[in-house]
Amino acid sequence: MTETIRRTSRVRASELLGRSWLNTGGTQLSLEQLRGKIIILDFWTFCCINCLHVLDELRPLEAKYADVLVTVGVHSPKFEHEADPDALAAAVERYEIEHPVLDDPELITWQAYSARAWPTLVVVDPEGYIAASLSGEGHVAGLSSLVDELITEHEAKGTLHRGDGPYVAPEPVSRTLRFPSKAVPLHRELNGSAEGFLVADTGHHRIVQLDADLETVLDAWGSGEKGHADGAAAAAQFNEPQGLALLPESIAEQVGYDVVVADTVNHRLRGINATTGEVRTLAGNGVQRLLDAERTRTDQVIGSLGTAAQDISLSSPWDVLWSEELGAVVVAMAGTHQLFTFDPTSGDIGVYAGTGLEGLIDGAPEEAWFAQTSGLALDARGDLWIADAETSALRVLRTSANIAAPAVETVIGEGLYDFGFRDGEPAQARMQHPLGVAALPDGSVLVADTYNGAIRRYKAEHTAGDGTVVPAAVSTVARGLKEPSDVLLDADGSTLVVVETNAHQLVRIAVPEEYLTVDEGATQTQRPRTPVASGTFALSVSFQAPTGQKLDHRWGDPTQLQVSATPAELLLSGAGTTEGLDRTLELNGEIAEGVLHITARAAACDGDPGGEIPMHAACHLYQQDWGIPVVLEETGDHELTLDLRGVK
Repeated sequence: MTETIRRTSRVRASELLGRSWLNTGGTQLSLEQLRGKIIILDFWTFCCINCLHVLDELRPLEAKYADVLVTVGVHSPKFEHEADPDALAAAVERYEIEHPVLDDPELITWQAYSARAWPTLVVVDPEGYIAASLSGEGHVAGLSSLVDELITEHEAKGTLHRGDGPYVAPEPVSRTLRFPSKAVPLHRELNGSAEGFLVADTGHHRIVQLDADLETVLDAWGSGEKGHADGAAAAAQFNEPQGLALLPESIAEQVGYDVVVADTVNHRLRGINATTGEVRTLAGNGVQRLLDAERTRTDQVIGSLGTAAQDISLSSPWDVLWSEELGAVVVAMAGTHQLFTFDPTSGDIGVYAGTGLEGLIDGAPEEAWFAQTSGLALDARGDLWIADAETSALRVLRTSANIAAPAVETVIGEGLYDFGFRDGEPAQARMQHPLGVAALPDGSVLVADTYNGAIRRYKAEHTAGDGTVVPAAVSTVARGLKEPSDVLLDADGSTLVVVETNAHQLVRIAVPEEYLTVDEGATQTQRPRTPVASGTFALSVSFQAPTGQKLDHRWGDPTQLQVSATPAELLLSGAGTTEGLDRTLELNGEIAEGVLHITARAAACDGDPGGEIPMHAACHLYQQDWGIPVVLEETGDHELTLDLRGVK
């Protein structure tokens, strides 16, 4: 029997307030209009990969209970750009959201429901009372059980109203490309042409070969209907494909396919034979990967996963890149905040870098933390450049021969909640959710600074022609673009090609002789601040293993808490990573305000809570990240309790 997630107290749900509604045909909804329905409030923001996972997790639930259940997406923006109503409307269209969405840029409804993390789910019963509150992913089974429970109860009471919900589908728009995301130039002949580009036509769930004019579609793979199906080009199905890698001709001849595709929402890698049109699945079983608790806790996170690639669970692969040095495809695994490798010749797949924890920590590949790795590029020295979206960072995995050991280094970026639009010294520069990166022959690196609508340039310290040393600097190449998601150098070497996602096109821009210097400041995610008192502060995170699982004590304490702060001086003591989910902090009364960064983890395995864990039991790592803005006040709280719940 699935554990109930229902709360025991009866608390009246707050009204749904915000700027406007989408997907309602212009109707402004209220809780009163939804009375009689079971409501799931999904507090989300469109930058967040976990939120995108939840959108897909909820789809079968919405279909199964269509006559009694109404999902309401409460869009609660993290980044400044996400508060733009046009950007939100584009995201609702792009992700094919088929339920009403409340635009809540001032976080009015977010505050009313005490949401602290993206995503948060709140269930409201047909009488308008809160039945459950959950954060994170993986709650569908528990939600399904709760919905069944509420249906039975409220049908008996006569308070359940069956029938259509308030969703109104928008008018469809015909376009050649729809929310394209990534592109690669043809560096060898494909289908009789060595010019043009392969493009992930993400919104049409297909891959296209685009002529050099950036308009003419020469070939396409994918039926245009989202799903997963191998086979001929016109019958195959993708689901929001993103990254593309064109294999060297010698490798392609050996393995029987030319292109590797990051089939993001299918959680798979796919292969395309451009000659025959055949599409095949290369890696991924279609089940979203959760971080492997046993491997993580025994520090065996780097290397081959030791299982047939098509039996491995992946998580939202966002970009792919062929590495000649590795003889493999590097994969930006956005969903687990890691880099993977895939060897086309052997079929082997493994973890290349990243612990799987979300954040901004440099160091050896097995120690580094990433945050929604979304763009990849190799420079002439062999260093791997990474657009790390959720930390608004440009990172590099240095692997060239002149360093002692591979290491991850942050070039631009401060943390999960810091962003802005600022050029100049790299340590002070700021970006906003970048998704693409390109390494140029002159050693500079371009970044598709997506939410700033700009192309940025990083140039390391170098010696000019006159012998003077030029310090490292960040500048702006172009701005005014609509969510550029990728950038690449055109064949002529003098122009750039930008994938302008929200304009549904690829565009060329000239490489300027002089670069802009922009300073629109640095900022942090603006959310309500929790009043806290200085001095001793008790932090506690609660966790209950789902029914059918037990905490995994085989390697010691199965729980872990990491705490840090911005600014770091906010914490006089209590920072760092320790076992257990309770921590005593010492808050600095000389700091007026800041952000507490908290990551909690708990490991549990399948098995009877009263018995031993079976030898081959599946183990699960539950993780949640919070950024809690705080303001220091004499009358503030002396404690904070958060909830890390595991519900299957």
